[in-house]
Amino acid sequence: MSNLNSKSNTKSHVVSGAIAGIVAMGLLASAGQAVAGKKGFEKCAGIVKAGKNDCGNSRHGCSGNASKDNMADEWLYVPNGTCNKITGGSIFKKDK
Repeated sequence: MSNLNSKSNTKSHVVSGAIAGIVAMGLLASAGQAVAGKKGFEKCAGIVKAGKNDCGNSRHGCSGNASKDNMADEWLYVPNGTCNKITGGSIFKKDK
């Protein structure tokens, strides 16, 4: 009987591992899109309302975490060619 339970547990672990792998692949694929940016859009910094940023910066890694309005390193996506038309807006360039 214990041999049957052992096989069942092994099968359960294999299935769980496969599901976890599929989920991880999906997350990695979406992360790659975030890094690459949105086609036809540019990152515009200095115009974001608190809590409305599109992605992370040197202080945090998540969208929606801007702590103040109009911070120079908080950005959001706007259609290409739009950022320089917005008062206070500048194209975001990540420091290397």
